[in-house]
Amino acid sequence: MKANYFVWLAALLFYTVSCGGSSGGNGSRNSDIDTSIMADNSPSDSIVPGKLVAHVVCQGDASQSYAVYIPQHGATEKLPVIYFFDPHGDGSLPLEKYAALAETQHIILVGSNNSKNGNEWSMTETIWNTLTDDTKRRLPIDTSRVYAGGFSGGAKVAIYAGLNHHDVKGVIANGAAIADVATAPGVSFTFTAIAGRGDMNMTDLVSLNTALDKTPVKHRIIYFDGIHEWAPENAMRIAFYGLQLDAMINKTLPLNQPLIMDVADSMKLRVQSALATNNYVVARENCVLSVDIMDGLSSAVDWFKTEDAAIGGNPAYQKQEQAAEELLKTEQDIKTVFNQELQAGDKTYWMKAIKDVQNKAHAKSAAGAMYQRLEAYLSLAFYSISNQLINGNKNSDAGYFVDLYKIADPTNSEAWYFSAVLDARSQNAKATEEDLIKAVSYGFEDKKRLLQQPEFQQLGAQINLTAIAAKMK
Repeated sequence: MKANYFVWLAALLFYTVSCGGSSGGNGSRNSDIDTSIMADNSPSDSIVPGKLVAHVVCQGDASQSYAVYIPQHGATEKLPVIYFFDPHGDGSLPLEKYAALAETQHIILVGSNNSKNGNEWSMTETIWNTLTDDTKRRLPIDTSRVYAGGFSGGAKVAIYAGLNHHDVKGVIANGAAIADVATAPGVSFTFTAIAGRGDMNMTDLVSLNTALDKTPVKHRIIYFDGIHEWAPENAMRIAFYGLQLDAMINKTLPLNQPLIMDVADSMKLRVQSALATNNYVVARENCVLSVDIMDGLSSAVDWFKTEDAAIGGNPAYQKQEQAAEELLKTEQDIKTVFNQELQAGDKTYWMKAIKDVQNKAHAKSAAGAMYQRLEAYLSLAFYSISNQLINGNKNSDAGYFVDLYKIADPTNSEAWYFSAVLDARSQNAKATEEDLIKAVSYGFEDKKRLLQQPEFQQLGAQINLTAIAAKMK
């Protein structure tokens, strides 16, 4: 197991995308969705405000479609729009999660059904152009307030849109980013990073936020207690607030003092809640965030500036901040060891290391969140190396890493799908079918990929692909 994966792992430290079936822990899906295809060539489609439509076919390209939610408030006026990108091309998923926010903040949501991990940037450009052209013709969009958002690989798509299309006024990057935001000339959008404290990409988003401090780009970072997943509604609400208040600062939206006071009150509660539990680091994070989104709009921001100064001078805060910095250094040191051990091929080491990480990830503490990030980091490392080796037909080495992948992330559908591919290559039809059934039970939904996988086709009638596909949700 001496193959050189170090170069790949160095890239992994920043350029990370979602892997396998772990697309965001969305739980049960909203059943109140219109799945009808909007094929009418008329620009005045009857997309009913207040109802999520999951599949609207683009008039200029029938191979592309999107999900859409227009708030009931938007029946008679033009509204801002957020184009959302899911790493697995599930356009309705973010709309289901944030439709209530869209309703209260009067924003149209659009989710691409074509943008997903693995697309070339040229395809991303085509999808963006087709999607925006179609929606601007058919939906009541205020073209002065166009935004892009995404999760994981979808966050990178949103950033790509902002960097390449100057009509994008704001980007929400949930769970991943592209470093170019800090180095590209003339960035014209506001940048909102959202990170779960247990997300393996959190440290990268923190680093990018720090790099942006040295640029004129208006930016902010929002944290939530969670892993690599679409942000919960309470975190995304702040991101939506930020877009609204940015528009007021830029004078593309009139000042709305009641909304500003609502933001101030909700952010004050976040600060006070953290202070009540002596979590000074989180309290100060929320003070900084509040100043960023409200400064220049209301005197209410003065409370947050005063609290920020007081917390910064508190020895208890300084002690917590130092501990947090030491924890980040520990995390990086552990990753360095992991990268070295990936070259060694010592399964005994990995069995012990994976179990240690999994056990420590259960702790409800900052250290527990660090081990959640390391747990996700290992899953991604095993996924990416397994994928590379499978594509290179290096079956023996691939089997080693796929086994580790199943141990590190036993409910990830992609781990079991990879295992099924290797089973099929060794002509083990029984094991292939068993692993595919597990993959489906853990959320594998790519029916086209399943039915067209060459290894499964070669087994012919020995496995019942149709029956397995029928088990998909």
